[in-house]
Amino acid sequence: MSEALEISVIHSVAGESIEGSAAVASRIAAARDAQRRRYEKIEHGPRTNAEADGKLLEEIAAPDADGRKLLTEAAEPMRLTARGYHRVLRVARTLADLDASAGVRRIHIAEALAWRRAAHGGFVVRKGLCMGFWA
Repeated sequence: MSEALEISVIHSVAGESIEGSAAVASRIAAARDAQRRRYEKIEHGPRTNAEADGKLLEEIAAPDADGRKLLTEAAEPMRLTARGYHRVLRVARTLADLDASAGVRRIHIAEALAWRRAAHGGFVVRKGLCMGFWA
């Protein structure tokens, strides 16, 4: 993998307060609510980003230009299959929801790719909390 694609996403820096569990729970509830509202108009559709597929996923998780460029550049060196590519989009959409972001931005793609890498022996810290591995 090239140095340009060595992705490390650490949101917590010296002096930044660590988010408490109540704040995390609130952001998760808000993200779930955003997903519910996004999908409620689709009859027999998904209820969460994890259930979104194909064309719908491409639509709701379409990254900005910088995010698309990063994902395209990472696809080959990270050996992303079509399934892996879609998993990155799903996770990036969820990260955008956790940030209350209307769109998927480069930072969300970078973090989703970091999670992908974490599954192969690394770790990711998000907003001061070390999160479990994504396989």
